[in-house]
Amino acid sequence: MASSVVRATVRAVSKRRIQATRAALTLTPSAVQKIKELLKDKPDHVGVKVGVRTRGCNGLSYTLEYTKSKGDSDEEVVQDGVRVFIEKKAQLTLLGTEMDYVEDKLSSEFVFNNPNIKGTFRLRFLHK
Repeated sequence: MASSVVRATVRAVSKRRIQATRAALTLTPSAVQKIKELLKDKPDHVGVKVGVRTRGCNGLSYTLEYTKSKGDSDEEVVQDGVRVFIEKKAQLTLLGTEMDYVEDKLSSEFVFNNPNIKGTFRLRFLHK
């Protein structure tokens, strides 16, 4: 079965203080629109879920996948009709983060602008 890949990048945001927000994660209009497009063909899925996995010596890597339901300990972010669920292990690392979707001539990807990290890494969203 063929599957396509949507890429994402997490960027450190320098010289920015963490500010309390109503949601652990905020979405830009382009991220909202892209998630709506991705879910349009998946009526049995209610949103996407962001999680973390232990990986190599760098510590953690983010995951992004479709989800059919909210987990017991998931944080739910609802914005403009889009539902994003954050796994418990990822909640503190994503606090104050903005999720964006960026397209250019060579690539398209979700970008997580995170004021809490010092590095940049890519996140791949596999969807079938």
